Amino acid sequence: MTAREQVLDTTQRAGDAVGTQTAREGRGTPVSAWSAGWSASVQRPSIGFEENWSETGFADQSVRQTVRVTSSGTAARIRLSNRYGERPLRIAGATLALAGEGKDGVVQPGTLRQLTFGGQAEVTIPAGGEVVSDEAAIVVDRFASLTVSLHFAEASGPVTFHAQAYASSHRATGNHIADLDGAAYTEHTNSWYVLSDIELTGGPEEPQTVVAFGDSITDGFGSTGDTDRRYPDALAERLAAAGVPYAVLNAGIGGNLVLNDSLWFGEAAPARFERDVLDKPGVRSVIVLAGLNDIGFSEIDLPTFKPNPDVSAEQLIVGYRDLIERAHARGIKVVGATILPFKGADYHNERAEAKREAVNHWIRTSGAFDAVADFAAALASPTDAQLLNPAYDYGDFKHPNDAGYRVMAEAIDIDAL
Repeated sequence: MTAREQVLDTTQRAGDAVGTQTAREGRGTPVSAWSAGWSASVQRPSIGFEENWSETGFADQSVRQTVRVTSSGTAARIRLSNRYGERPLRIAGATLALAGEGKDGVVQPGTLRQLTFGGQAEVTIPAGGEVVSDEAAIVVDRFASLTVSLHFAEASGPVTFHAQAYASSHRATGNHIADLDGAAYTEHTNSWYVLSDIELTGGPEEPQTVVAFGDSITDGFGSTGDTDRRYPDALAERLAAAGVPYAVLNAGIGGNLVLNDSLWFGEAAPARFERDVLDKPGVRSVIVLAGLNDIGFSEIDLPTFKPNPDVSAEQLIVGYRDLIERAHARGIKVVGATILPFKGADYHNERAEAKREAVNHWIRTSGAFDAVADFAAALASPTDAQLLNPAYDYGDFKHPNDAGYRVMAEAIDIDAL
C-alpha cells in the first residue's frame, strides 16, 4: 500500500467507525445562522499526559467547564460528543452561563440558562454520536468566557474528552449545575469532557472561521494554564486588534500524528480533518502545523508513542497534500506552517533533523500551500537554526512558552487567511 493509500484508508476507517449512528445535525451543509465560537478536538478515553477522568467517567456528579469564545452573539448552543463512548450517554441536565472572575467555577448572576435538547431538559447521546442543544438567549461578547455545566446522574462509563485543555475543569458530587458559586466543585483536572463546540448566533456580523490544526504546539503545551495564551488565542487577539472579524478555533491534539492513529493522541490528521476543520461553520482557512510527532516517534520506543514506524519526509508530504486537496475542494485556504526546531529534545538526532529540514524546505518552496507561516524561522535560536530560541522555550527544547506562542501568532500573514 502506498503512503497516499495509507492516508486515505485511515480516513475511510474513521468514517466507517462512526457510521450512521452519529447525529450530525448542522454539519456538512451551510448553516448561515450559526457561527463558530469555540471548539475542542475530541479524543478516545485514555491516560493522556496527566491524571484525568475520561476512563472512569462520572456517576451522580456534575462537571463544570469554562472556555473562551472568539466570536460574539445574542444566543448560544452547545455540542456534546459521545464519539468514543461504548454505550449511550445520558446527560441529566445542562446549563450555560457567563463565567465569573477567576474561572474557578463561579458564574455571573443573572446569566445562568438551563439548556434543553429538543425541548427536553435531558438528553441521551447514542454511542458514537453527538447532540446539539436548543438555542439559549444570552449576550456573549467576543472573548467572553462561557461556563457549561453537565450533570451525569448515573454511571457514564468512559467518556469522550480532550486531554490537554490547559484550562481547569471542575467536578462536584450530586447535581450542582445551577449553582452560582463554585463551592461544591472541589475536584479539578486539566481536560475537557463531552463538550466539543459552542456556536453563536445574532452577532453584529456573521464571522468567518480560521482553524489552527495540529498537535501539542497548536494545543498549547507549555502555555500558562487558565490564561488563554496558546498561539491560536494570540492569533484571535491579533485579528481582533486589526478589526478582522474572524473566529479562531483550536483543533490541536497533543501527540497527534499525520499518518497513524494513536490510542492516546487521537486519530490521524486525515481521519479527523473533516469533523475538526472542514465541517465547522464558516471556515475560510486552516493553518496546518503537523509532522513533528511522526518524525520524533520514529526515533524513540515508548508505549505511549505507539505506533512508531519509520515515517519518511516523502510520506509526510503525501499526507499534507491530502489535507490540502480536501480543503481546496471545499474552497478553504491552507496555510502551511514549518516544523519548529527541536534540537536537544528526547527524540532529536541527525536523521530526525534531516526529515524536518526536508519537510520544511518543501513547505516553503513547493507552492502547494496558499501561504506559509514560517514558525521555524521565527522561533529558531539566532546562533543555531536547529535549536529553539531559549527565550521562547518552555523548557523541553520543542514546545514554546507564552512568549513563543505570541511570536508564532505574529508570524502569520493575516491578509492570507
